[in-house]
Amino acid sequence: MSAVRRNVSKLVVSVALAGLVSVVVQSVPAAAAPSAAARPTFSITQIASGLTIPWDVAQTPDGTLIFDQRGGGLSVRRTNGTVAALSADFSDLFSTGETGLMGLVLDPGFANNRRLYTCQGHQAGADKEIQVIAWTVDTGYTAATRVADPLLGDIPVNASTGRHGGCRLRFDTTGSLMVSTGDNAVGSFPQNVASLAGKILRINPMTGGPAAGNPRINAANPNTRLMWNYGHRNPQGLALRPNGQMFNIEHGSFRDDEVNLVLKNRNYGWDPNGAGGGYDESVPMTDLQQFPTAKTASWTSGPTTDATCGATFLVGRQWGSWNGSMVVAQLQGESLLRLTFGRSGQLTSEELIPEFTGTYGRLRTAQLGTDGSLYLTTANGGGTDVILKVTPTG
Repeated sequence: MSAVRRNVSKLVVSVALAGLVSVVVQSVPAAAAPSAAARPTFSITQIASGLTIPWDVAQTPDGTLIFDQRGGGLSVRRTNGTVAALSADFSDLFSTGETGLMGLVLDPGFANNRRLYTCQGHQAGADKEIQVIAWTVDTGYTAATRVADPLLGDIPVNASTGRHGGCRLRFDTTGSLMVSTGDNAVGSFPQNVASLAGKILRINPMTGGPAAGNPRINAANPNTRLMWNYGHRNPQGLALRPNGQMFNIEHGSFRDDEVNLVLKNRNYGWDPNGAGGGYDESVPMTDLQQFPTAKTASWTSGPTTDATCGATFLVGRQWGSWNGSMVVAQLQGESLLRLTFGRSGQLTSEELIPEFTGTYGRLRTAQLGTDGSLYLTTANGGGTDVILKVTPTG
């Protein structure tokens, strides 16, 4: 564990939930900078409350927020501050354990095509799987309608527990849709390139087929054609860096949460396929003994389990010395981790941002808005969750 993580004490702050309205929670003054560069100041505003596991959030070009909750449902926060449900059909949602309504992302052409994508559990009778579904939203933000149902299906799910369902969605610089999938706690999936589980997939967002340039696009197996890389446990985050690099954020077992540079056709070394087909979590997250050429992590939590999840890059002059940094939401760690990387994706610095450590409980998603502010979702459950807006103030 790094000295930074060891020395950050937890702050205990009661956050008053005041319904689905904007409430200023905390105004953060300048603090001692971890380096010679000036640390930005920011305000933290609670903009929605009374939620249960808001899994992902996206901001439209006009400033409206769209977010989902794992148990089902899409909602909007309008620019006037009101929060309302979007009418949408989730009658086939499979939600149990870690699986439900998960990743959400807007199409890069949303302003014109009103298109968004979700990754969610699906149930039809006894059959269960994970699907990526494309929707359109009306101009008044009152309803979402399925237009590709599914865009991509047959992603395996752990039907009994919902464990390790993934699933984050983000676009790369080519306009291809990347999908992070969990291994379902099935030992054979991560290293099996014919399985869609334990992978980073890369698909055409209009057809659901393999995106141009995929490494095994000519494979006989149609699943293999969708694969960008493999050997993952439960990647619950994807973040696009301004220079075009994509990173995934992954849950470790009893240790070694990871942030990985997402590279084409690489093996990330997770192989829990135990004797008799069991799920052996004692193996390394990146097993270099078995896979000498496996891609090692850019960052790892080491002996701790912080349950790193959603992440984003802070972009814009308003973030001062933090411009270009990645911030990572932590569930078990109950904090916000800030990382910086060199040009080739190697870690150059890390710190926990103390204003968030132990203050809001479990943090699931960090996402930069179109307005340049940072949006965070909590994951404490039971109707106690909130969405926070972090706005640089100087």
